Amino acid sequence: MKTLSKLLSLLLITGLVFVSCSDDDDNGPDTGGGNPDELSGIITANLTLDPSIQYKITGTVTVASGVTLTIPAGTEIVSETGTDKYLAILKGADIDIQGTATNPVIMRSNGQAGAWGGLVICGDATTTEGTDAVAEVGGLIYGGTNDTDSSGNIDYLIIRDAGAQINADSQFNGLTLYAVGSGTTIDNVGIINGTDDGVEFFGGTVSVTNIYLENNEDDAVDWTEGWNGTLTNGYVTNTISDFSTAIEADGVNNNPTLVNFTAISSTGGTAIQLKNDSGATINGLTLTGFDTSFDFRDSAPASNLQIDGADADTAADAVFSSSSTNASLFAWVINAGSGSDTLLPATISSDLTLEASVEYIVNGPVLVSNGATLTIPAGTRIVSESGTANYVAVLKGASINIQGTMTDPVVMESNDGAAWGGLLICGNATTTEGVDAIAEVGGLVYGGNVDNDNSGNINYLILKNTGAQINADSQFNGLTLYAVGSETTISNVAVIGGSDDGVEFFGGTVSVTNFYAENLEDDAVDWTEGWNGTLTNAFVNITIADFSTAIEADGVNNNPTLVNFTAVSTMGGTGIQIKNDSGCTINGLTLTGFDTQFDFRDSAPASNLQADGANADEATSYTTSTTEAADFAWATN
Repeated sequence: MKTLSKLLSLLLITGLVFVSCSDDDDNGPDTGGGNPDELSGIITANLTLDPSIQYKITGTVTVASGVTLTIPAGTEIVSETGTDKYLAILKGADIDIQGTATNPVIMRSNGQAGAWGGLVICGDATTTEGTDAVAEVGGLIYGGTNDTDSSGNIDYLIIRDAGAQINADSQFNGLTLYAVGSGTTIDNVGIINGTDDGVEFFGGTVSVTNIYLENNEDDAVDWTEGWNGTLTNGYVTNTISDFSTAIEADGVNNNPTLVNFTAISSTGGTAIQLKNDSGATINGLTLTGFDTSFDFRDSAPASNLQIDGADADTAADAVFSSSSTNASLFAWVINAGSGSDTLLPATISSDLTLEASVEYIVNGPVLVSNGATLTIPAGTRIVSESGTANYVAVLKGASINIQGTMTDPVVMESNDGAAWGGLLICGNATTTEGVDAIAEVGGLVYGGNVDNDNSGNINYLILKNTGAQINADSQFNGLTLYAVGSETTISNVAVIGGSDDGVEFFGGTVSVTNFYAENLEDDAVDWTEGWNGTLTNAFVNITIADFSTAIEADGVNNNPTLVNFTAVSTMGGTGIQIKNDSGCTINGLTLTGFDTQFDFRDSAPASNLQADGANADEATSYTTSTTEAADFAWATN
């Protein structure tokens, strides 16, 4: 929310002046000289649009008091550019948007951010501005005393390219809600590519369920004037640098509630900003990739923001990962109008087999949903945009089937050599984090009590340029295995040139055979949360200085087994690091070129690491592994 000033009226480019709900002008919508596809002016009688027509907004469109505008599923409304181009539902009027997941209603302009004014709704609920307040745009009248007021219904609506700039003090948003009452239902909304806020609440009591906000240049969610509704299942993703916050709140604190709010940034920035006396209660919060989690301005106290039953934790290293909302809920938004057969869909909800002859693109999270299988034939190449917003995740209950061969492996890499999120698999096996744990990235859910769970098969896969950094405490890896079960088969995997771990096991019972890691800037192999599978035939090759270890282990010791593990460094460094109570048994170990073979941290005893039948011994030279670099010529050639 930028600095606001109340405008008594806005003289529009066309010379038209917006009227309040008390206006009795009976002009109908301008049809552009008989063109039924053009919308402009005041709608004074109930109107139902025709989904077979692509409508054009050619001027300001207002729905008068007592009138309902109905927009059926699949209708597309395209606005001309300009600050006089927006759709406003006046106080006392109704809108009924009847989109569906497969046929959402779309309102957009020409693809340029900020090209038009979006959707504005004026209600009769309370606001700190009082009754019949004057909006900052168009002289619209809003606000009253009816907190249960209804301005209609919105379901499955996508708004693109909105948030037009009027002047330094006044801006449109994607969806602007002026004193809208709780009788209004707003569900399933996507707001994308705006130059101001995604959604802004000016007082009112309305609630919103399932809202997706992508790359809005000011705040994704903004409220002021004492809004006190509920926002349930919010998902914010920013891959642009010039945004303000995921949430901004200002004014009187009427303590609205947010339930399961996930925000992801690949460009840092600030997540939540509270000003003056504003605040909120958030039950379920995940923040990923922000430089700053909270910014309290103008003497706003941290106690005004309650997160999961406590004051907001302002510590720099605080991690927020309790939201269960993830991108899969919004596949209907992300996939709508993608127009590309090569762009992998945001959500794969039914079995999908790729074609080896097609180079596929990852642009945003790609989630394989419960019950679905993604099959990737030998020789398939998948190229991702770089950054933390881009990864492939196999959700709990889903499967992946990678069918690479030695001569035709499957390759996943970034398009520019910079880091991306890699491949993540979420299983239903045990983890010390319990059942339905929340992953450190993306709000993914994993973990159960089925140790023989099956998440599919991986054979001959090369992952390059992975391990994108989210923040100091959360990172993607090449292959991330969350509570993956023992019936999952993983063999012949190479992770090359990543900026974090090669493979990381978060609990689970899965085993991996034939694993190659080259020049990973953190750990080649990492485990925690009680992983107890087997890693057979692994080769770690390090020729860069800025790596951590060949192996790092942390957490409870469920004593996983490594068979024939070879690690070679030309840059010194540490071979194996064991933390806390973790450990393992290694049968066949070769460590070459490390300054330090073993590093036991946080009181971890050497007896926790059994190497070739004895406690790990720094004085011993380990050369018993039979795994060699030549075994992985398929990956390095």
